[in-house]
Amino acid sequence: MQSPARKQPQVIIVGAGFGGLEAAKKLACEDVRLRVIDRTNYHLFQPLLYQVATAALSPADIAAPVRAILSKCKNVEVILAEVESVDVEARKVRTKERVFDYDYLILATGARHSYFGHDEWEKLAPGLKSLEDAVELRRRILLAFEYAEKIEDEAAPVPARRVSAGLVRERAKTIARAWRRSAHERARDEHYRGRCASGPRIYSVSRENLGGRQHCVVRRKNAQRTG
Repeated sequence: MQSPARKQPQVIIVGAGFGGLEAAKKLACEDVRLRVIDRTNYHLFQPLLYQVATAALSPADIAAPVRAILSKCKNVEVILAEVESVDVEARKVRTKERVFDYDYLILATGARHSYFGHDEWEKLAPGLKSLEDAVELRRRILLAFEYAEKIEDEAAPVPARRVSAGLVRERAKTIARAWRRSAHERARDEHYRGRCASGPRIYSVSRENLGGRQHCVVRRKNAQRTG
């Protein structure tokens, strides 16, 4: 008598960011049925979003199709959808169009941007967690410098202010150099006067000596720090 075929475990991964994609790579080509569900069909290299936002890279340079990354294994299904709910008791994941059963569930949905307790800033300043955020920020930055290019009054302020003191600052200076020096100088003055930080030192995720050097630069520029 032939024994019935063993059912493969059903594994669902929600999110194709760094965590979700790494889990999918480990489970790909294994004896499981794997589904990867994400709102987009590409993996985004978020650390370089600021390069897109400041016109150094194009969106395609930091995004790769999830299906192409996992294409070597036949047990993987990539689904473009947004998860609406998870029924833990029934072991079901619900999207707008379908309901999926699972034996094992990995939630790797990532994080959203923070305004350091000032949620009212969100109306005026876009976050930087998606390609859409980066493209919108790039549009605002470039249009601000285009506007500054047309201003004849050297004393007129540039209509832009950046809050933080991280890597975007370095790229913003590079963009400014593409315009005439008068616009660059006005933007630089406004930029340094308005710099803010959320913690005791800037570049808090980097080594302490890097943050210390940058803090010295800020102090030489007479910038005001708020937190």
